[in-house]
Amino acid sequence: MPRGRSAVSIHSDSSEMDIDGIAETELAKLQRQFRIMEGDRQAYSVETQNLIRRQQQEIQKLQAEHEELQCSLRVSENRAQRVRDSEVTQNLRRMLEQRDELEEQLQREKQAAAQLDQEIFSMERKLAAQRRAGSTMSPNQKPQSYQTKQACHTLENKLDRALTRFNKQLAKMGQLREELEILHVERNRFQQLYHKLGKELQEIHKDIGDLIDQSTSAYDARVEAQYKTVTLNEKAVKDLAQYSVEMQELERVIAHEHRLKTFMSTKNQERNDQEDSQDATRRQAMEEKEKRKTESGEESIATLEEAFTRIQNATGEEDLDTLVMKFIEVEDRNFALFNYVNEQNNETETLRDQIAQIQQEMEQSRQEGQQQEEAHAAMLREIGERQQEAEAQEQEQEQRGATVCEFVTLQGRFRNAFVHGNTQS
Repeated sequence: MPRGRSAVSIHSDSSEMDIDGIAETELAKLQRQFRIMEGDRQAYSVETQNLIRRQQQEIQKLQAEHEELQCSLRVSENRAQRVRDSEVTQNLRRMLEQRDELEEQLQREKQAAAQLDQEIFSMERKLAAQRRAGSTMSPNQKPQSYQTKQACHTLENKLDRALTRFNKQLAKMGQLREELEILHVERNRFQQLYHKLGKELQEIHKDIGDLIDQSTSAYDARVEAQYKTVTLNEKAVKDLAQYSVEMQELERVIAHEHRLKTFMSTKNQERNDQEDSQDATRRQAMEEKEKRKTESGEESIATLEEAFTRIQNATGEEDLDTLVMKFIEVEDRNFALFNYVNEQNNETETLRDQIAQIQQEMEQSRQEGQQQEEAHAAMLREIGERQQEAEAQEQEQEQRGATVCEFVTLQGRFRNAFVHGNTQS
Protein backbone atom coordinates (compact mmCIF):
# COMPACT_ATOMS: atom_id res chain seq x y z
CA MET A 1 0.00 0.00 0.00
CA PRO A 2 2.70 2.57 0.79
CA ARG A 3 4.35 1.77 -2.53
CA GLY A 4 1.04 2.38 -4.34
CA ARG A 5 0.59 5.72 -2.67
CA SER A 6 4.14 6.68 -3.47
CA ALA A 7 3.65 5.83 -7.14
CA VAL A 8 0.43 7.78 -7.27
CA SER A 9 2.10 10.74 -5.56
CA ILE A 10 5.04 10.65 -7.95
CA HIS A 11 2.69 10.43 -10.92
CA SER A 12 0.63 13.30 -9.53
CA ASP A 13 3.73 15.43 -9.00
CA SER A 14 4.96 14.73 -12.52
CA SER A 15 1.52 15.57 -13.94
CA GLU A 16 1.44 18.80 -11.97
CA MET A 17 4.92 19.66 -13.22
CA ASP A 18 3.83 18.96 -16.80
CA ILE A 19 0.74 21.12 -16.39
CA ASP A 20 2.79 23.90 -14.83
CA GLY A 21 5.34 23.68 -17.63
CA ILE A 22 2.62 23.72 -20.28
CA ALA A 23 0.87 26.61 -18.53
CA GLU A 24 4.10 28.60 -18.25
CA THR A 25 4.92 27.86 -21.87
CA GLU A 26 1.46 28.91 -22.98
CA LEU A 27 1.66 31.99 -20.78
CA ALA A 28 5.05 32.96 -22.21
CA LYS A 29 3.76 32.34 -25.73
CA LEU A 30 0.63 34.37 -25.07
CA GLN A 31 2.67 37.16 -23.51
CA ARG A 32 4.99 37.20 -26.54
CA GLN A 33 2.04 37.21 -28.92
CA PHE A 34 0.42 39.89 -26.79
CA ARG A 35 3.52 42.08 -27.07
CA ILE A 36 3.66 41.48 -30.82
CA MET A 37 -0.03 42.21 -31.15
CA GLU A 38 0.30 45.28 -28.93
CA GLY A 39 3.14 46.57 -31.10
CA ASP A 40 1.16 45.85 -34.25
CA ARG A 41 -1.87 47.52 -32.72
CA GLN A 42 0.11 50.60 -31.83
CA ALA A 43 1.71 50.68 -35.28
CA TYR A 44 -1.71 50.21 -36.86
CA SER A 45 -3.14 52.95 -34.64
CA VAL A 46 -0.32 55.37 -35.54
CA GLU A 47 -0.59 54.48 -39.23
CA THR A 48 -4.37 54.92 -39.12
CA GLN A 49 -4.09 58.27 -37.38
CA ASN A 50 -1.47 59.45 -39.89
CA LEU A 51 -3.64 58.24 -42.72
CA ILE A 52 -6.67 60.03 -41.30
CA ARG A 53 -4.64 63.21 -40.83
CA ARG A 54 -3.34 63.02 -44.40
CA GLN A 55 -6.86 62.35 -45.62
CA GLN A 56 -8.14 65.36 -43.71
CA GLN A 57 -5.42 67.52 -45.22
CA GLU A 58 -6.17 66.07 -48.63
CA ILE A 59 -9.87 66.75 -48.14
CA GLN A 60 -9.13 70.34 -47.14
CA LYS A 61 -6.91 70.77 -50.20
CA LEU A 62 -9.56 69.23 -52.41
CA GLN A 63 -12.20 71.52 -50.93
CA ALA A 64 -9.98 74.55 -51.58
CA GLU A 65 -9.30 73.33 -55.12
CA HIS A 66 -12.98 72.72 -55.63
CA GLU A 67 -13.81 76.29 -54.59
CA GLU A 68 -11.04 77.63 -56.84
CA LEU A 69 -12.32 75.57 -59.75
CA GLN A 70 -15.84 76.82 -59.18
CA CYS A 71 -14.63 80.43 -59.15
CA SER A 72 -12.34 80.03 -62.18
CA LEU A 73 -14.63 77.95 -64.39
CA ARG A 74 -17.79 79.93 -63.64
CA VAL A 75 -17.49 81.53 -67.07
CA SER A 76 -17.91 78.17 -68.81
CA GLU A 77 -20.79 76.87 -66.73
CA ASN A 78 -23.15 74.62 -68.60
CA ARG A 79 -25.35 71.73 -67.79
CA ALA A 80 -22.62 69.10 -68.04
CA GLN A 81 -20.27 71.22 -65.92
CA ARG A 82 -22.93 71.63 -63.23
CA VAL A 83 -23.48 67.86 -63.23
CA ARG A 84 -19.73 67.27 -62.80
CA ASP A 85 -19.58 69.88 -60.05
CA SER A 86 -22.45 68.17 -58.24
CA GLU A 87 -20.62 64.85 -58.60
CA VAL A 88 -17.46 66.41 -57.14
CA THR A 89 -19.51 67.83 -54.27
CA GLN A 90 -21.12 64.46 -53.64
CA ASN A 91 -17.70 62.79 -53.71
CA LEU A 92 -16.37 65.31 -51.20
CA ARG A 93 -19.36 64.78 -48.96
CA ARG A 94 -18.93 61.03 -49.30
CA MET A 95 -15.25 61.36 -48.36
CA LEU A 96 -16.20 63.42 -45.32
CA GLU A 97 -18.66 60.73 -44.32
CA GLN A 98 -15.95 58.11 -44.88
CA ARG A 99 -13.61 60.13 -42.67
CA ASP A 100 -16.23 60.14 -39.93
CA GLU A 101 -16.70 56.40 -40.39
CA LEU A 102 -12.93 55.89 -40.19
CA GLU A 103 -12.79 57.85 -36.97
CA GLU A 104 -15.66 55.80 -35.56
CA GLN A 105 -13.95 52.59 -36.68
CA LEU A 106 -10.71 53.75 -35.06
CA GLN A 107 -12.59 54.28 -31.82
CA ARG A 108 -14.09 50.81 -32.15
CA GLU A 109 -10.62 49.37 -32.80
CA LYS A 110 -9.32 51.12 -29.71
CA GLN A 111 -12.22 49.73 -27.67
CA ALA A 112 -11.60 46.25 -29.11
CA ALA A 113 -7.89 46.53 -28.26
CA ALA A 114 -8.75 47.61 -24.72
CA GLN A 115 -11.16 44.72 -24.42
CA LEU A 116 -8.48 42.37 -25.73
CA ASP A 117 -6.07 43.77 -23.14
CA GLN A 118 -8.62 43.04 -20.45
CA GLU A 119 -9.11 39.49 -21.74
CA ILE A 120 -5.34 38.89 -21.81
CA PHE A 121 -5.00 40.33 -18.34
CA SER A 122 -7.85 38.11 -17.14
CA MET A 123 -6.21 35.10 -18.82
CA GLU A 124 -2.91 35.91 -17.11
CA ARG A 125 -4.66 36.09 -13.78
CA LYS A 126 -6.34 32.75 -14.44
CA LEU A 127 -3.03 31.16 -15.44
CA ALA A 128 -1.35 32.55 -12.35
CA ALA A 129 -4.16 31.19 -10.22
CA GLN A 130 -3.84 27.81 -11.93
CA ARG A 131 -0.09 27.83 -11.38
CA ARG A 132 -0.58 28.58 -7.69
CA ALA A 133 -3.23 25.93 -7.40
CA GLY A 134 -1.31 23.41 -9.52
CA SER A 135 0.07 21.55 -6.54
CA THR A 136 -3.39 20.90 -5.21
CA MET A 137 -4.85 19.94 -8.59
CA SER A 138 -6.64 16.64 -8.51
CA PRO A 139 -7.05 14.21 -11.41
CA ASN A 140 -10.58 15.52 -11.83
CA GLN A 141 -9.22 18.99 -12.79
CA LYS A 142 -7.23 17.66 -15.79
CA PRO A 143 -10.14 18.18 -18.18
CA GLN A 144 -10.24 21.89 -17.17
CA SER A 145 -6.51 22.21 -18.00
CA TYR A 146 -7.22 20.63 -21.36
CA GLN A 147 -10.04 23.12 -21.96
CA THR A 148 -7.68 25.95 -21.08
CA LYS A 149 -5.16 24.62 -23.57
CA GLN A 150 -7.85 24.38 -26.21
CA ALA A 151 -8.93 27.95 -25.49
CA CYS A 152 -5.33 29.15 -25.82
CA HIS A 153 -4.99 27.30 -29.10
CA THR A 154 -8.21 28.90 -30.36
CA LEU A 155 -6.95 32.34 -29.36
CA GLU A 156 -3.67 31.66 -31.18
CA ASN A 157 -5.55 30.74 -34.33
CA LYS A 158 -7.64 33.89 -34.10
CA LEU A 159 -4.51 35.95 -33.54
CA ASP A 160 -2.80 34.38 -36.56
CA ARG A 161 -5.80 35.11 -38.75
CA ALA A 162 -5.98 38.68 -37.46
CA LEU A 163 -2.26 39.18 -38.16
CA THR A 164 -2.67 37.73 -41.64
CA ARG A 165 -5.55 40.09 -42.42
CA PHE A 166 -3.60 42.96 -40.91
CA ASN A 167 -0.57 42.23 -43.10
CA LYS A 168 -2.77 42.00 -46.18
CA GLN A 169 -4.37 45.29 -45.25
CA LEU A 170 -0.95 46.91 -44.79
CA ALA A 171 0.14 45.63 -48.22
CA LYS A 172 -3.03 46.98 -49.78
CA MET A 173 -2.52 50.29 -48.02
CA GLY A 174 1.03 50.48 -49.37
CA GLN A 175 -0.20 49.87 -52.91
CA LEU A 176 -2.94 52.45 -52.53
CA ARG A 177 -0.39 54.87 -51.08
CA GLU A 178 1.74 54.49 -54.21
CA GLU A 179 -1.31 55.11 -56.39
CA LEU A 180 -2.13 58.15 -54.28
CA GLU A 181 1.40 59.52 -54.77
CA ILE A 182 1.04 59.07 -58.54
CA LEU A 183 -2.29 60.88 -58.41
CA HIS A 184 -0.65 63.67 -56.39
CA VAL A 185 1.98 64.12 -59.11
CA GLU A 186 -0.71 64.18 -61.80
CA ARG A 187 -2.73 66.66 -59.77
CA ASN A 188 0.28 68.98 -59.42
CA ARG A 189 0.86 68.81 -63.18
CA PHE A 190 -2.80 69.54 -63.78
CA GLN A 191 -2.68 72.51 -61.39
CA GLN A 192 0.35 73.97 -63.18
CA LEU A 193 -1.30 73.52 -66.57
CA TYR A 194 -4.57 74.90 -65.25
CA HIS A 195 -2.92 78.03 -63.84
CA LYS A 196 -1.03 78.50 -67.12
CA LEU A 197 -4.23 78.23 -69.14
CA GLY A 198 -5.96 80.56 -66.68
CA LYS A 199 -3.30 83.22 -67.24
CA GLU A 200 -3.55 82.77 -71.01
CA LEU A 201 -7.34 83.09 -70.79
CA GLN A 202 -7.00 86.30 -68.75
CA GLU A 203 -4.58 87.70 -71.34
CA ILE A 204 -7.03 86.80 -74.11
CA HIS A 205 -9.87 88.53 -72.24
CA LYS A 206 -7.63 91.57 -71.75
CA ASP A 207 -6.75 91.63 -75.48
CA ILE A 208 -10.43 91.31 -76.36
CA GLY A 209 -11.22 94.24 -74.05
CA ASP A 210 -8.47 96.34 -75.67
CA LEU A 211 -9.74 95.48 -79.15
CA ILE A 212 -13.28 96.38 -78.13
CA ASP A 213 -12.04 99.73 -76.78
CA GLN A 214 -10.10 100.40 -79.99
CA SER A 215 -13.13 99.43 -82.07
CA THR A 216 -15.33 101.75 -80.01
CA SER A 217 -12.84 104.62 -80.42
CA ALA A 218 -12.64 104.02 -84.18
CA TYR A 219 -16.43 103.92 -84.43
CA ASP A 220 -16.73 107.18 -82.45
CA ALA A 221 -14.12 108.82 -84.70
CA ARG A 222 -16.02 107.61 -87.78
CA VAL A 223 -19.29 109.01 -86.41
CA GLU A 224 -17.60 112.33 -85.65
CA ALA A 225 -16.11 112.47 -89.17
CA GLN A 226 -19.52 111.72 -90.68
CA TYR A 227 -21.06 114.47 -88.54
CA LYS A 228 -18.40 116.96 -89.69
CA THR A 229 -18.99 115.91 -93.30
CA VAL A 230 -22.73 116.45 -92.99
CA THR A 231 -22.14 119.83 -91.31
CA LEU A 232 -19.78 120.93 -94.10
CA ASN A 233 -22.28 119.78 -96.73
CA GLU A 234 -25.07 121.75 -95.08
CA LYS A 235 -22.85 124.83 -94.81
CA ALA A 236 -21.81 124.51 -98.46
CA VAL A 237 -25.45 124.19 -99.54
CA LYS A 238 -26.43 127.25 -97.47
CA ASP A 239 -23.49 129.31 -98.80
CA LEU A 240 -24.31 128.28 -102.36
CA ALA A 241 -27.97 129.21 -101.90
CA GLN A 242 -27.02 132.58 -100.39
CA TYR A 243 -24.57 133.18 -103.22
CA SER A 244 -27.25 132.32 -105.77
CA VAL A 245 -29.67 134.77 -104.14
CA GLU A 246 -27.06 137.55 -104.06
CA MET A 247 -26.07 136.89 -107.67
CA GLN A 248 -29.71 137.01 -108.75
CA GLU A 249 -30.13 140.32 -106.91
CA LEU A 250 -26.98 141.72 -108.52
CA GLU A 251 -28.06 140.54 -111.95
CA ARG A 252 -31.45 142.16 -111.37
CA VAL A 253 -29.81 145.48 -110.36
CA ILE A 254 -27.39 145.32 -113.29
CA ALA A 255 -30.23 144.50 -115.68
CA HIS A 256 -32.27 147.40 -114.29
CA GLU A 257 -29.33 149.79 -114.68
CA HIS A 258 -28.71 148.48 -118.17
CA ARG A 259 -32.37 148.98 -119.13
CA LEU A 260 -32.34 152.47 -117.59
CA LYS A 261 -29.15 153.35 -119.43
CA THR A 262 -30.55 151.99 -122.68
CA PHE A 263 -33.77 153.94 -122.15
CA MET A 264 -31.87 157.15 -121.42
CA SER A 265 -29.64 156.58 -124.42
CA THR A 266 -32.67 156.00 -126.63
CA LYS A 267 -34.40 159.15 -125.33
CA ASN A 268 -31.28 161.22 -125.78
CA GLN A 269 -30.81 159.82 -129.27
CA GLU A 270 -34.40 160.68 -130.23
CA ARG A 271 -34.08 164.18 -128.78
CA ASN A 272 -30.78 164.66 -130.52
CA ASP A 273 -32.29 163.50 -133.80
CA GLN A 274 -35.16 165.96 -133.43
CA GLU A 275 -32.83 168.78 -132.53
CA ASP A 276 -30.53 167.84 -135.36
CA SER A 277 -33.39 167.90 -137.84
CA GLN A 278 -34.71 171.22 -136.48
CA ASP A 279 -31.38 172.98 -136.17
CA ALA A 280 -29.70 171.72 -139.32
CA THR A 281 -29.99 175.07 -141.04
CA ARG A 282 -29.15 176.98 -137.86
CA ARG A 283 -26.01 174.90 -137.28
CA GLN A 284 -24.99 175.49 -140.84
CA ALA A 285 -25.46 179.19 -140.36
CA MET A 286 -23.66 179.11 -137.08
CA GLU A 287 -20.81 177.20 -138.64
CA GLU A 288 -20.54 179.71 -141.38
CA LYS A 289 -20.66 182.45 -138.81
CA GLU A 290 -18.05 180.74 -136.64
CA LYS A 291 -15.97 180.17 -139.70
CA ARG A 292 -16.12 183.77 -140.48
CA LYS A 293 -15.29 184.64 -136.92
CA THR A 294 -12.41 182.23 -136.87
CA GLU A 295 -11.14 183.52 -140.08
CA SER A 296 -11.46 186.99 -138.73
CA GLY A 297 -9.61 185.94 -135.54
CA GLU A 298 -12.45 186.74 -133.12
CA GLU A 299 -13.44 184.45 -130.25
CA SER A 300 -16.99 184.56 -128.88
CA ILE A 301 -18.68 183.13 -125.79
CA ALA A 302 -21.90 182.66 -127.69
CA THR A 303 -20.76 179.24 -128.92
CA LEU A 304 -20.27 177.96 -125.37
CA GLU A 305 -23.56 179.41 -124.29
CA GLU A 306 -25.26 177.74 -127.19
CA ALA A 307 -23.71 174.36 -126.23
CA PHE A 308 -24.76 174.82 -122.59
CA THR A 309 -28.28 175.67 -123.77
CA ARG A 310 -28.46 172.41 -125.71
CA ILE A 311 -27.25 170.45 -122.64
CA GLN A 312 -29.89 172.18 -120.50
CA ASN A 313 -32.58 171.33 -122.98
CA ALA A 314 -31.43 167.68 -123.09
CA THR A 315 -31.11 167.17 -119.31
CA GLY A 316 -33.65 169.64 -117.98
CA GLU A 317 -31.08 171.03 -115.53
CA GLU A 318 -30.35 174.78 -115.65
CA ASP A 319 -27.56 174.92 -113.00
CA LEU A 320 -24.18 174.15 -114.52
CA ASP A 321 -22.59 173.07 -111.19
CA THR A 322 -25.47 170.74 -110.42
CA LEU A 323 -25.24 169.29 -113.89
CA VAL A 324 -21.51 168.64 -113.44
CA MET A 325 -22.08 167.08 -109.98
CA LYS A 326 -24.79 164.77 -111.33
CA PHE A 327 -22.51 163.73 -114.15
CA ILE A 328 -19.70 162.98 -111.66
CA GLU A 329 -22.13 161.06 -109.39
CA VAL A 330 -23.35 158.93 -112.28
CA GLU A 331 -19.80 158.17 -113.29
CA ASP A 332 -18.86 157.29 -109.68
CA ARG A 333 -21.91 155.07 -109.30
CA ASN A 334 -21.13 153.27 -112.53
CA PHE A 335 -17.53 152.79 -111.40
CA ALA A 336 -18.71 151.50 -107.97
CA LEU A 337 -21.10 149.08 -109.65
CA PHE A 338 -18.27 147.91 -111.86
CA ASN A 339 -16.06 147.33 -108.82
CA TYR A 340 -18.92 145.57 -106.98
CA VAL A 341 -19.45 143.25 -109.93
CA ASN A 342 -15.74 142.47 -109.96
CA GLU A 343 -15.81 141.74 -106.22
CA GLN A 344 -18.81 139.46 -106.64
CA ASN A 345 -17.02 137.63 -109.42
CA ASN A 346 -13.99 137.21 -107.16
CA GLU A 347 -16.22 135.94 -104.33
CA THR A 348 -17.85 133.56 -106.81
CA GLU A 349 -14.46 132.15 -107.72
CA THR A 350 -13.57 131.87 -104.01
CA LEU A 351 -16.83 130.04 -103.27
CA ARG A 352 -16.20 127.70 -106.17
CA ASP A 353 -12.74 126.95 -104.79
CA GLN A 354 -14.24 126.35 -101.33
CA ILE A 355 -16.89 124.05 -102.79
CA ALA A 356 -14.19 122.09 -104.62
CA GLN A 357 -12.16 121.88 -101.39
CA ILE A 358 -15.24 120.74 -99.43
CA GLN A 359 -15.96 118.10 -102.06
CA GLN A 360 -12.34 116.96 -101.83
CA GLU A 361 -12.59 116.80 -98.02
CA MET A 362 -15.87 114.87 -98.33
CA GLU A 363 -14.19 112.36 -100.63
CA GLN A 364 -11.25 112.08 -98.24
CA SER A 365 -13.64 111.60 -95.29
CA ARG A 366 -15.50 108.94 -97.26
CA GLN A 367 -12.25 107.11 -97.98
CA GLU A 368 -11.16 107.39 -94.33
CA GLY A 369 -14.57 106.09 -93.20
CA GLN A 370 -14.24 103.17 -95.61
CA GLN A 371 -10.74 102.43 -94.30
CA GLN A 372 -12.02 102.61 -90.71
CA GLU A 373 -14.86 100.24 -91.59
CA GLU A 374 -12.38 97.80 -93.13
CA ALA A 375 -10.13 98.07 -90.05
CA HIS A 376 -13.17 97.57 -87.82
CA ALA A 377 -14.19 94.48 -89.80
CA ALA A 378 -10.64 93.09 -89.58
CA MET A 379 -10.63 93.80 -85.86
CA LEU A 380 -13.96 91.98 -85.46
CA ARG A 381 -12.59 89.01 -87.40
CA GLU A 382 -9.54 88.94 -85.14
CA ILE A 383 -11.79 89.11 -82.07
CA GLY A 384 -13.84 86.21 -83.46
CA GLU A 385 -10.72 84.13 -84.02
CA ARG A 386 -9.47 84.85 -80.50
CA GLN A 387 -12.88 84.01 -79.12
CA GLN A 388 -12.78 80.67 -80.92
CA GLU A 389 -9.33 80.02 -79.47
CA ALA A 390 -10.64 80.92 -76.01
CA GLU A 391 -13.59 78.54 -76.46
CA ALA A 392 -11.20 75.77 -77.51
CA GLN A 393 -9.05 76.38 -74.45
CA GLU A 394 -12.21 76.46 -72.36
CA GLN A 395 -13.19 73.02 -73.68
CA GLU A 396 -9.70 71.79 -72.86
CA GLN A 397 -10.12 73.14 -69.34
CA GLU A 398 -13.43 71.30 -69.07
CA GLN A 399 -11.61 68.11 -70.02
CA ARG A 400 -9.03 68.90 -67.34
CA GLY A 401 -11.93 69.37 -64.92
CA ALA A 402 -13.17 65.92 -65.86
CA THR A 403 -9.69 64.61 -65.05
CA VAL A 404 -9.97 66.22 -61.62
CA CYS A 405 -13.34 64.53 -61.13
CA GLU A 406 -11.76 61.19 -62.02
CA PHE A 407 -8.99 61.96 -59.54
CA VAL A 408 -11.55 62.62 -56.81
CA THR A 409 -13.40 59.43 -57.81
CA LEU A 410 -10.18 57.42 -57.47
CA GLN A 411 -9.65 58.88 -54.02
CA GLY A 412 -13.20 57.89 -53.14
CA ARG A 413 -12.48 54.35 -54.34
CA PHE A 414 -9.33 54.35 -52.24
CA ARG A 415 -11.25 55.30 -49.16
CA ASN A 416 -14.01 52.81 -49.93
CA ALA A 417 -11.42 50.05 -50.29
CA PHE A 418 -9.78 51.11 -47.04
CA VAL A 419 -13.07 51.17 -45.15
CA HIS A 420 -14.12 47.85 -46.69
CA GLY A 421 -10.80 46.23 -45.66
CA ASN A 422 -11.14 47.52 -42.10
CA THR A 423 -14.73 46.26 -41.92
CA GLN A 424 -13.64 42.77 -42.98
CA SER A 425 -10.84 42.75 -40.40
